[in-house]
Amino acid sequence: MTDGARAATLTGQPPREAETHCPYCALQCGMVLRDTDDGRIEVQPRQFPTNRGGLCQKGWTAADLLDHPDRLTTPLVRDPSGTLRPASWVAALDRIVDGLRTVQRAHGRDAVAVFGGGGLTNEKAYALGKFARVALRTRHIDYNGRWCMSSAAAAGLRAFGVDRGLPFPLTDLGRTDTLLLVGANPAETMPPLMRHVTDQRARGGRLIVVDPRLTATARQADLHLQPLPGTDLAVANALLHIALTEGLIDREYVAARTEGFDAVRRTVAEYWPAEVERLSGVPVADLEATARALGTAGSAMILTARGAEQHAKGVDTVSAYVNLALALGLPGRPHSGYGCLTGQGNGQGGREHGQKSDQLPGYRKIDDPAARAHVAGVWGVDPAELPGPGVPAYQLLDSLGTPDGPRALLVFGSNPVVSAPRAARVESRLRGLDLLVVADFLRSETAELADVVLPVAQWAEEDGTMTNLEGRVLRRRALRRPPPGVRTDLAVLADLAARLDAPDPVPAGPDAGPAVPAGGPVPGDSPGRFPTDPRVVFAELRRASAGGVADYAGVSWERIESADGVFWPCPDPDGPDSPRLFADTFPTPTGRARFHAVRHRPAAEPVCADYPLHFTTGRVLAQYQSGTQTRRVDALRRAAPHGFVELHPDLAARLGVGDGDEVRVASRRGELRAPARLSPTIRPDTVFAPFHWPGAARANSVTNDALDPVSGMPEFKICAVRVERA
Repeated sequence: MTDGARAATLTGQPPREAETHCPYCALQCGMVLRDTDDGRIEVQPRQFPTNRGGLCQKGWTAADLLDHPDRLTTPLVRDPSGTLRPASWVAALDRIVDGLRTVQRAHGRDAVAVFGGGGLTNEKAYALGKFARVALRTRHIDYNGRWCMSSAAAAGLRAFGVDRGLPFPLTDLGRTDTLLLVGANPAETMPPLMRHVTDQRARGGRLIVVDPRLTATARQADLHLQPLPGTDLAVANALLHIALTEGLIDREYVAARTEGFDAVRRTVAEYWPAEVERLSGVPVADLEATARALGTAGSAMILTARGAEQHAKGVDTVSAYVNLALALGLPGRPHSGYGCLTGQGNGQGGREHGQKSDQLPGYRKIDDPAARAHVAGVWGVDPAELPGPGVPAYQLLDSLGTPDGPRALLVFGSNPVVSAPRAARVESRLRGLDLLVVADFLRSETAELADVVLPVAQWAEEDGTMTNLEGRVLRRRALRRPPPGVRTDLAVLADLAARLDAPDPVPAGPDAGPAVPAGGPVPGDSPGRFPTDPRVVFAELRRASAGGVADYAGVSWERIESADGVFWPCPDPDGPDSPRLFADTFPTPTGRARFHAVRHRPAAEPVCADYPLHFTTGRVLAQYQSGTQTRRVDALRRAAPHGFVELHPDLAARLGVGDGDEVRVASRRGELRAPARLSPTIRPDTVFAPFHWPGAARANSVTNDALDPVSGMPEFKICAVRVERA
């Protein structure tokens, strides 16, 4: 706690400064906010294990939105003429409740859906899942994190029995001998992470990057593999083929700690390096150099990110890299293993406690009777009253307004009009709803379509916890109260639940879990079903997660504050947390990690004469996600003012396109228009566009909505397009 925050606590006054974390990506860089005498809020980095005193441009400018002129400070309700106009909270909430009741009376409870976000705090994500299942009693809830890490999550669960992005602290990156990054560009997506890569290189470590583009990260690599988009799985199988052929496998580890290797060995025997070179374009020599660098190193790490995961075969692709890591004996060894670089700020915690369509708090499966009994006991409801599993995010959005789909949608912390695949279709679905409600602090493109928009607090105006890419639970601290007229998401949910007549909880039964642990309820807060104090909500979350895979029972705000966060699982308030997993066993029924034989298959949409080019998407340094926030920050807008289409000069010459010319990129689903940016570092058969902009430059107008059958992940990273000068 800073001196200013400590003094404020003693005097009962709002703090003049607060130690907190950046509101953007899952690195969750440590920072200090200071309320200056001239009314500004100053951002300063602080020494924290993930960022070690560094911030990116987005972090430095994060406070610019707190007093932005576009800030929403009053509810908006659409009038009969179709215009969003200011309204009172009473009128806005009454409109919502009347609409929800009308829809559910006419079409059933599942006619209402909830869509959350990976930027919500743990407390809000937990409360949102509870609200959907207890107050609305609908099975339809999912969140935009489904498009972030779900493929890696599913692969991790089936291999290791647990889904935690990094099963080791981020600082281990700096101490590994060989680091393989697959589909990851942290130099632009989370720049302070590169401090750990710099440490790794300074120690003499090798960095290998797999990416179709020569990104800012790939430029720093010792070796850059540049495969055709959609062929990462074949590359992984070829690497394991080479490791087997050259005797690089840790056979003792495989025999003692894993199962299912024989099927994988037989499968990868088919992936001759020369054949994979033909498929992917990666030279045999580079495949061999990569396998040897991993297999002969004293320690090695394999990290995947969205480039490898956002495919209709994303789970299998991640499984192929997990197979490689297991065969080399990496998971559980010092400074080694497999991990996933989570994208959104609370992409990890946001899915652990109830936003996903098939999960209850603690990473419990909603169709598991024991899990239902435990959580129902904490919530004070009959387990039979809890709805069953819903459908993943895109399927949910695509069903909106259809005869069998939801007729009303509540959106918290997401902007699917820009971020969803096949975005024009999703936008049309949203327009066809009987009721669309959006809670946000800015008028996003999705909010512009809403019947009711609710102004909610920003990150620096509310307390709570986040769980970063390492599985480290952190404290978000408020510097000041929300502006007049603005409420927290927890207060909104409590108000709606009260109006919907959510019953008071019944007395806790034997399945209710342990009593509220130390650091629990705060005197004066409502003890009812939907409390508004985040500390009370977190205490309940601890009870609900107790005994689950993601067990937070031993995590208290006080414990977080006494250290640099707490790693889950942490079941005992007096016991250790878990910064490193898998040293002795895996949380599977047998205690062994599980191999899964996987085969390469083509992209869901192959190129053809009409659509002869591959299209892929990603991020740029100065923007974030759908851009609702970052496009409003002057410094970031100057750094990246508009979208663009990156293409190779040879391709541009064939198309008659010059640098800066507006081009049209068309797929079977839609088109985007943006200036061309010529770069010799991209493959001549591939074009790239960032996905932060709406309107004509909306990249997701083009992307494919083909889904991974296991994770529900859309195929954002590859589809067939044609490009022409506009």
